Amino acid sequence: MTVVALLSVAPVIEGSMSEEVAAAVAALDDFPVSYETNPMGTVIEADDVGTLFDAVEAAHTAVDADRVSTVLKIDDKRAVDAPAAEKVAAVEEHLGREARREHGSESDRSR
Repeated sequence: MTVVALLSVAPVIEGSMSEEVAAAVAALDDFPVSYETNPMGTVIEADDVGTLFDAVEAAHTAVDADRVSTVLKIDDKRAVDAPAAEKVAAVEEHLGREARREHGSESDRSR
């Protein structure tokens, strides 16, 4: 079984949060999870919910701030083992292309 989650951990502070976000992401390295960070959060894959929760707790507590905001969305598809990459591939199959577009791409300039 693969559990896929979207995690966002951030200190409630003025200015840049990148140093504290980096601490949260680095905390995931201590757990048997795969992850990919994007501008809005980090997608995590774990073998089970317990491992996921342990990693999320570590990421949350790694942020050194008086106030920390953590958002967690979990997809626990129990009947099938469906890693995140397969979910993206299925969308790309329907699109007939990659599910990614860079701002300022050739198609944007032709409009």
